[in-house]
Amino acid sequence: MAQFYGKFKAFKNSRWLVFVCAMWIQSFAGIGYLFGSISPVIKSTMGYTQRQLAILGVAKDLGDAIGFVAGYLSEIMPSWGLLAIGAVLNFLGYGLLWLIVSQKIAALPLWVLCIAIYVGTNGETFFNTAALISCVQNFPKSRGPVVGILKGYAGLSGAIITQIYAMFNAPSEASLLFMIAVGPSMVVIALMFIVRPVGGHKQVRPGDNAGFMFTYSVCLVLAAYLLGVLILEDLFDLSQTLITLFAAILIVLIVLPIIIPIILAFFSEPRPSLQESLLIDAQREEEGNKSEQANEVIFSEVEDEKASDIDSLPSSERQKRISQLQAKLFQAAADGAVRVKRRRGPRRGENFTLMQALIKADFWLMFVSLLLAAGSGLTVIDNLGQIVLSLGYTDTSIFVSMISIWNFLGRIGGGYFSEIIVRDYAYPRPVVMAVVQVIMAVGLCYYAMGFPGQVYVSTVLIGLGYGAHWAILPAAASELFGLKSFGALYNFLTMANPAGSLIFSEVIASGIYDYYAEKQATLRHQNPSSLLIGPLRDDDDLSCVGTICYSITFGILSALCIVAAGLSMIVVYRTRRVYTQLYGNPNN
Repeated sequence: MAQFYGKFKAFKNSRWLVFVCAMWIQSFAGIGYLFGSISPVIKSTMGYTQRQLAILGVAKDLGDAIGFVAGYLSEIMPSWGLLAIGAVLNFLGYGLLWLIVSQKIAALPLWVLCIAIYVGTNGETFFNTAALISCVQNFPKSRGPVVGILKGYAGLSGAIITQIYAMFNAPSEASLLFMIAVGPSMVVIALMFIVRPVGGHKQVRPGDNAGFMFTYSVCLVLAAYLLGVLILEDLFDLSQTLITLFAAILIVLIVLPIIIPIILAFFSEPRPSLQESLLIDAQREEEGNKSEQANEVIFSEVEDEKASDIDSLPSSERQKRISQLQAKLFQAAADGAVRVKRRRGPRRGENFTLMQALIKADFWLMFVSLLLAAGSGLTVIDNLGQIVLSLGYTDTSIFVSMISIWNFLGRIGGGYFSEIIVRDYAYPRPVVMAVVQVIMAVGLCYYAMGFPGQVYVSTVLIGLGYGAHWAILPAAASELFGLKSFGALYNFLTMANPAGSLIFSEVIASGIYDYYAEKQATLRHQNPSSLLIGPLRDDDDLSCVGTICYSITFGILSALCIVAAGLSMIVVYRTRRVYTQLYGNPNN
């Protein structure tokens, strides 16, 4: 009995249990990605124009990205407190939106709906902050995989919630809003005392690689399964029994990673005390070295006297050479020949506060690059419902789910491949960000040119590229600016999303859409029998039909993604030495 209690205690305090529960929370946390599914019913019920709907989308994006409060509270509150606040905000915001759209209460002005969707989506920032901070602190040596998997599940949540919603066979589309209000809040409240930093060692355990590989395998199976279900739903009229069965299998796949902490706690051999003590000693030695480096006297002349190839030396030899230079400078300083200058503030790779990071050019280059590329991707995601309808499709939820799946794969792949880049080649992580921004530019250009299957190709490439940003950027920020204020840094960077959406969606995309919608409405009134633009109906005066509705917007966004890739490469050039110091020279 005592042995079982000890294993249960190990299971309860397992960082893998924390990670798996964080994955479950993230599976329901990406509620902002469902805007493409709920926007058509909001537009039709409330009688909004595309510009009014875009304003509502910007309010949603602001709620999704303005996480200053969550970032600040993460430094003074436990994780369960952040999750509880997020659950309350989610329930109140989307609950009010459901009451308005389902006409349970009298219609309210647009600004009330904007506040409601802002509050509801802002709960997501508390979910993300608590999950990311807890798991990055528990797995500091595996930041890429951890961030990629967690953000991946958040990106996939749109498809997951849509499939679970279909299982209930709801009578109206407005019922999806009710599920968004209730579902995530229930999941978070059930798990909020489990997701937390559990402390302990900071070393890589032998079972970590196997755990991550199993998790990656589950992620790929989950994405393939969802994609297969969507294709079946698109091709065939499935019975409700079959839809329910598919949703039940989906839930099993989501729960499946719990096998990892169960095996590690109950079926693996306990670690010998000598080996555990060696890990703890290694951790203390590493922390001691960092403390010494933080307090050492820095000479401005050391950088000048370093040989040009010093960074290519092995770590031990490099430290020896620098120590020799410092010893010479100590002696010269004692003789009055050299002016000693103490370091002011942290250097890249150390812990920054938000204010210290805001005066660094690299931080702003990453922010602007994210604004251009991720803002472009978010514009497509927010307008996907109208994009699909403009091309003549009737079921928008299939495409919303598809882009969620590719968004998920982009986040998983971004975390996996960026980790290979930094571990095996010591290249800066933002180099992968530049690559995915070029991929996004290709997808946007493909749609703008009106090539065959444009919506399918664009959905794949834009989903992959957009998703990869949210695995790469948080990990890169933690490497360049430290973990101490990671919550504040991450939530500031996410502000690039609503900033980009405000410019690209509300101004550019909706402006062009409404221009062509009004132009087509005029032509319909003049020639109601025209087959080229479709017959006139009472409810579609403000609807645009055809590729022209968004092709110009996509062309503009494609050019912006190329600019973003150029900014990312500047960050790569500026941070090359930092990554060499962090991960060593792979040639040695």
